[in-house]
Amino acid sequence: MAAVKPAELLRRHGLRAKKEWGQNFLGDDHLLGQLAALARVGPGDTVVELGAGLGHLTRALAATGARVIAVERDRELVPILREQLAGVEIVEADAKSFDLEAVGRPLVVCGNLPYHLSSPILFHLLDQRAALRRAVLLLQREVAERIAAPPGGRDYGLLSVLAQRVAEVNIALAVPRHAFTPPPEVESAALSLEFLDPPRARVDDEQRFRALVKAAFSHRRKTLWNSLRNFPEARTALERADIDPQRRAETLSVEEFAALERALP
Repeated sequence: MAAVKPAELLRRHGLRAKKEWGQNFLGDDHLLGQLAALARVGPGDTVVELGAGLGHLTRALAATGARVIAVERDRELVPILREQLAGVEIVEADAKSFDLEAVGRPLVVCGNLPYHLSSPILFHLLDQRAALRRAVLLLQREVAERIAAPPGGRDYGLLSVLAQRVAEVNIALAVPRHAFTPPPEVESAALSLEFLDPPRARVDDEQRFRALVKAAFSHRRKTLWNSLRNFPEARTALERADIDPQRRAETLSVEEFAALERALP
């Protein structure tokens, strides 16, 4: 049986999309099938969907034969998911704090993320990446482009470095705004993260690495010498890592940032 379109499902239940929650529901069967295909899951796999919404992507993922765990924090939508999706485990929880490690490994994560929460959710996934094999995330196109950006341009930044150190990152699919209900004000794209084991570059301390990269990009127009002025021992580490302190953060590769962190005492 074909899935009911988002607008009709909302009308049936007397609901509206919550703008303040960034709810934009994707109901295009062709695009949903493409997103499920990008997850590359089947029988024997476990996929966690973050922000299941009305269950349209959930249904497409379940059709692959994989075990699907659908996470949704909106308590008004959880009963709709349970009504629409037999055989899918529905969990009322916040995607920003859902314990992926507790589900098991290796997992695949999918989700049409609320755009205003995409960064904290991404940081959460990076923190729990040991449990992950792959992630396919529907994001605002500009955010996806920043995460996938190579060094040297203004799009390259903190999330680019953190994600690309631990994953192969690619923009896999463009999704037009008119495919959503209601249509967002921006274009969207599906970002694919294929997690690496081991990571692309070794670091000694994950939290220190994140703090270092964040500090380096905190003043994009400044040189590393100035951006890292208040970061302990960073100037000495630049010399040890043979990195010119007059360079700017966006010119450093992931490997150079990792070398800089390892050079810290």
